[in-house]
Amino acid sequence: MMSSFRMTTTFVLLAGMILGGSKAQQLIPTFYGNTCPNLTTIVGGVLQQAVQSDIRIGAKLIRAHFHDCMGCDGSLLLDNDAANGIVSEKDATPNQTIDVDIVDNIKTALENACPGLVSCADILALGSQIGVSLAGGPTWQVPLGRRDSRTANQDGTSAIPSPFDDFSVLQRKFRDVGLDDSTDLVALSGAHTFGRAQCQTFSSRIGTDPTLDPTFSDVLAQICPQGRNGNALANLDSSTADDFDNNYYTNLQNNRGLLQTDQSLFSTTKASTVAIVNRFAGSQRDFFDAFVQCMINMGNISPLTGSNGEIRANCRRIN
Repeated sequence: MMSSFRMTTTFVLLAGMILGGSKAQQLIPTFYGNTCPNLTTIVGGVLQQAVQSDIRIGAKLIRAHFHDCMGCDGSLLLDNDAANGIVSEKDATPNQTIDVDIVDNIKTALENACPGLVSCADILALGSQIGVSLAGGPTWQVPLGRRDSRTANQDGTSAIPSPFDDFSVLQRKFRDVGLDDSTDLVALSGAHTFGRAQCQTFSSRIGTDPTLDPTFSDVLAQICPQGRNGNALANLDSSTADDFDNNYYTNLQNNRGLLQTDQSLFSTTKASTVAIVNRFAGSQRDFFDAFVQCMINMGNISPLTGSNGEIRANCRRIN
């Protein structure tokens, strides 16, 4: 059930407790405390209104934040700009279905209240937290203070995990950006407890993958008839599609993970991730605790801080 904008679980985590290094330590939850004190209220208000017409807003934001966090610098949001040599990351294969229109609405509201202060990268980070909370998940104090990139790196999108990656590639991609290939991998994959995926990302498993429950496979075959629309959508979590909970992990135990990469967390023989899936399936609190920690870990991947980058007035283009 969708929750109101109330906090179901509270975690108070400071950035300096998570990762070492000067850049990570510059991100603090109170970064805008004096300059934009109503930041969370403003972002929450925009998202509360948006979720009334699009229940997937939270899932869309967290996916955008994840894809941006190969650098956590807002570069994903930039449009093509030949004059400035920018080739948009949104045109790369992993990002072509990402919807970031809600970021424009949030940015407009913030520019009206706190002009020139809040970065687009921080909008993705804070918006993801609020989107999770609105869906019944945990809340946490998001370390803030990121600045926005003045360029894009479309070639770098190859580092983004693909739904077709095998388990060893998936683990390597997490390690390559400094994330743990067990707990971080399993906990962050738990964001697939809400949202949708296109048929083209999983239809090759239907009727062929022994790790896909046959009854579930038949259901998916009705959603994604062979040779038909690959853009049709299926719920990432077939049991509680719009709730942020731990049922995603129960689905994996029952061979009902939608994506190959999801099911591989449980079905790969002797994988270190199996025990973590079982723990999260048995305890939603354990999942929430780990998810919060891992989201902060991810949000600390190579942010721009200090005088690096800029604060964009429009998230789609550099100043």
